[in-house]
Amino acid sequence: MKFDLGKLRRKLLTVAGFSLLLVGGIHAQTTGKIAGTIIDDVTGEPLPGANVIILDSQMGAAADIEGRYYILNLRPGHYDLRVDMIGYAPVIVENIPVSINRTVPVDVRMSTATITGEVVVVEVERMAMKKDQTGTIKNISSEQLEILPVENLGAVVNMQAGVVDGHFRGGRSTEVSYLIDGVSVDETFGGQYASVEIEPESIKDLEVITGTFNAEYGRAMSGVVNAVTKDGSKDFHGSFYTGLANYKTGNDHIFKGINSRPVNQNEDYKFQLSGPILGDRITFFVNTRYQHNRNHLNGITRYNVDDYSDYTAEDSTAWITQNTGDSILVPMNGSLNRSFLGKLVFNLSGGLKFSLLHSINNDRWDGYDHGSRYNPLGMASNYRESNFTVFQLNHLLTNSLFYELKLSSMDTYNGEYLYEDPLSPKYVNDIFSNSYGIGASTGGQNKNHSRRWMIDNGVKLDVTWQINSHHNIKAGANFVQHKLTNEWHSIRNVHEGSEFAAFLYEPIIYGDSSTHADVYSVNPSDFAGYIQDKMEYDEMVINYGIRYDWFDPATKYPSDLRNPANQLHFEEDSSRTSTYPSTPNTYQISPRIGLAYQLGNAAILHFSYGHFFQLPPMYAMYQNHSFVVAPGDYETEMGNSNLEAEKTVAYEIGLWQEVGPGMGLEVSLFYKDIYNLLSTKVISTYNQIEYGQYTNKDYGNVRGLEVKFDVFQNPINIWLNYTLQYTRGNADSPTQAFDRAGSSQDPVNKFIPMSWDQRHTLNGTIGYVGPHYGISVTGYFNSGAPYTFSPQGESILARVNLYPNNDYRPIKYHADLTAYYKMKLLSGMSLKFDLSVYNLFDRLNENWVNGETGRAYTAIVTDADLSNFKEDFFEYSENYQDPSAFSAPRQIKLGVGLTF
Repeated sequence: MKFDLGKLRRKLLTVAGFSLLLVGGIHAQTTGKIAGTIIDDVTGEPLPGANVIILDSQMGAAADIEGRYYILNLRPGHYDLRVDMIGYAPVIVENIPVSINRTVPVDVRMSTATITGEVVVVEVERMAMKKDQTGTIKNISSEQLEILPVENLGAVVNMQAGVVDGHFRGGRSTEVSYLIDGVSVDETFGGQYASVEIEPESIKDLEVITGTFNAEYGRAMSGVVNAVTKDGSKDFHGSFYTGLANYKTGNDHIFKGINSRPVNQNEDYKFQLSGPILGDRITFFVNTRYQHNRNHLNGITRYNVDDYSDYTAEDSTAWITQNTGDSILVPMNGSLNRSFLGKLVFNLSGGLKFSLLHSINNDRWDGYDHGSRYNPLGMASNYRESNFTVFQLNHLLTNSLFYELKLSSMDTYNGEYLYEDPLSPKYVNDIFSNSYGIGASTGGQNKNHSRRWMIDNGVKLDVTWQINSHHNIKAGANFVQHKLTNEWHSIRNVHEGSEFAAFLYEPIIYGDSSTHADVYSVNPSDFAGYIQDKMEYDEMVINYGIRYDWFDPATKYPSDLRNPANQLHFEEDSSRTSTYPSTPNTYQISPRIGLAYQLGNAAILHFSYGHFFQLPPMYAMYQNHSFVVAPGDYETEMGNSNLEAEKTVAYEIGLWQEVGPGMGLEVSLFYKDIYNLLSTKVISTYNQIEYGQYTNKDYGNVRGLEVKFDVFQNPINIWLNYTLQYTRGNADSPTQAFDRAGSSQDPVNKFIPMSWDQRHTLNGTIGYVGPHYGISVTGYFNSGAPYTFSPQGESILARVNLYPNNDYRPIKYHADLTAYYKMKLLSGMSLKFDLSVYNLFDRLNENWVNGETGRAYTAIVTDADLSNFKEDFFEYSENYQDPSAFSAPRQIKLGVGLTF
């Protein structure tokens, strides 16, 4: 084929120009590449013109004059590759694993044909799968996901080396970006979660990056999670699964009512169907799941929300106790989760492919509150509904050039309330919330009411050009338009302040000019562009690139923070009056570089360095949008639309070693400096009211070691992940400095451990995977994270302002098990029986501890505590014996599935 370089350049410039017009948060490509060299087995000479094809596909290439070839734009999965050359025996390389953004080198040595029809069959070397890894990247396939004892994607991510309880390499939990098919699904308001969650059964390949990452990734400082969804195929496949779970524990004295099985039973139903609509030209994939998890923490409905109690009198005979509840055991920390994912894929001629994906999440979560254990009906619930739609166009223009266009829309609703209508007549008078002296709620309701709508519309174009066998250029640009509508209210009484307020009640909510509300709508937008080069040589791979990020907050800010809402009037001094100019746009430029070098025949050394920027969560920019300052000190926290991007400078060096057939050991050392972390500064108004405003002044650093050992020798699989880390900084939450000032505590003037500074984190899985049955066990060991020791008031130590996170909680460990048995039915149909046991040995692990004792479920009780306690039906010890301090007890889940 004649190669017209000028034509190719014109085509690339046309596509690149188009991308600048379209421009869409963080997106990434979802394909990989196979490349290598074809040589004569005897002479070592290259074999130009050798024909290389992917079996059962139309993908292929011809070796160039140096015997080199490459096949781009391959979806994650396993492929068989065939090489043909006149006069040589054909070679088939089987089971080549292709992962996201990775190159699998497949070099082929061909022998002259001696027997007609002879075909040489080989398998790809394990070394080839690691050769281009310039950072710490974990790829988990759908087959691996199936044998892990996990219920959701988050549990898989937390098993990876470098991840400690959702924190990637010591960063804050807001420093991770989540993607589905390369499209960002971050919940940008709070910044800690994904707005869209897909089930493990929908995932074809999962990429978890805990270290430095390439320029195509943005809006993250510590890690990236990229899940690629499954496609349909030319054959029909389907499954239906139902599972029931209950708790079996010897700790029912802690978890009240846990063995009342219908109360805490969890239900799980799954359905999946995929197949052709028009052969392999048009396929579909559908996955849906319904879960009703009642979980393990119960309450008792002793009180109704309109029960009135009064324990203020010193004489117990004068106490008023009203409890009209039915005293039924009810689960308090349950959830109801429904998910749906549907995908259509169109494989057209001419290298053109497009797909349409739609995902729905509809969830409700209830949280346990120990103080409400006898009045659970007054607690608020959390709600989420998300609709995520992606149109993806993939066009292979030539064998060395393709582009991907992605149009996405994510519509998310989040709510926290008892009743959706803030003016519901079911709300009761606040007088019922009086629980003086008892330490537990005896009536009343949660009156906070929050609703939030976020729409993110994005467009993204990526171009990949394999210039030659050594240079793979990627460039892209993306644009996201956000629309954020927030409504937070504290529900008040119309008659508040009147003499009848204790007897009359009518709910009312106030507007944004009140300290009892925060209501606003903003339309920020962000743009990013990047270019990177992947240089691939026989013994070395270099990734280097640069990224540009731009953000428009689309709002205004007060010019005088000492009078931000002009609540104070200075008629003769206009300089003390705020004006409201538009917030300027911000931008960042971040360079990235990574290198992998092959050491001998069984080791890869890698090094990487980069600058990583991330804007703080949107709540920190827009909170208290009216700028109203409450009348009391330290009652107000205000957003700041002039916040700068947080910045991480990261270094990493690592070594992967093949220690035996099917066995690999990877060790990585890392260090990070984290600048401009979100914090809160104290501002004093002209009338000496002190409030807080978010700013960038916190700093942290992390150093650590990751070790990953794995064995793949079918039917045995072993994974071992270990993390050693030291995480230091001056604050582990944005409001820590502000809260300490409000409590008259000294500022933290030295580096302290962060609350997630868990020194040792270890987990390992061993599994047997057979055609008819299998079993796997995963064990976890955590050395314990810091807590703040707070000495008893009578102690002389109480006079000392101790720093936060000054001691460590006890170690935690547990094991999970999963097993299956498959039974063949009719042709193409089978039954699968599942058993999962979580917390196999019923270990009581302490999630949090009492600040005075350092242990859960304990307290130092003084005579004053007992004399001030006023209750006539439970002991004082119940107030500190909180079962939520412990992890969940042993749970046994049985399931059966039909596969066809």
